[in-house]
Amino acid sequence: MTVRVVVAEDESIIRLDLLESLQEEGYEVVGQTARGDEAVALVERLEPDVAILDIKMPGLDGIEAARRIHERRTTAVLILTAFSQRDLVEQARDAGAQAYLVKPFQRAELMPAVELALARHRETVALERQVTDATGQLEARKVIDRAKGVLMDQHELSEAAAFSFIQQTAMRTRSTMAAIAAQVLEGSLVP
Repeated sequence: MTVRVVVAEDESIIRLDLLESLQEEGYEVVGQTARGDEAVALVERLEPDVAILDIKMPGLDGIEAARRIHERRTTAVLILTAFSQRDLVEQARDAGAQAYLVKPFQRAELMPAVELALARHRETVALERQVTDATGQLEARKVIDRAKGVLMDQHELSEAAAFSFIQQTAMRTRSTMAAIAAQVLEGSLVP
């Protein structure tokens, strides 16, 4: 699968060098701009795999553009800048940049930085998905446990029998155990 890239760099010579380097390495440059605000719009419209953003750009700086792009969680962000000050690196990281490359850079440094940004983005998305799944599972477990308590208190079922009732009803109705537990809690389902 070809990696799709948006490049936002206000210096046209550097932007053209980036485009040429990326294309020679097999990346597909789907959009380019000299402005940060246009970079955000291009990412929203084109949904590339990676956005390469210069820090100093008109319209919107690269750090704010990175923040807005990162909020969408669809695109990896690589910050490109002539400045290597620690505070800028930290600002870029806090804005959601997954990699950082200091100009002037060698062509051989660009591809590893792009791949690092992609890998870190994928890891972040996977971790967020795991957290969401775990949170959902925890919430479902809480609802099921409360429903078991209601069945045990109001219908004098053992804990095992209450769980079995929820589980069997879910299988029979092709529903989730959490949905069945919610019905028990609202009183619309009894054994």
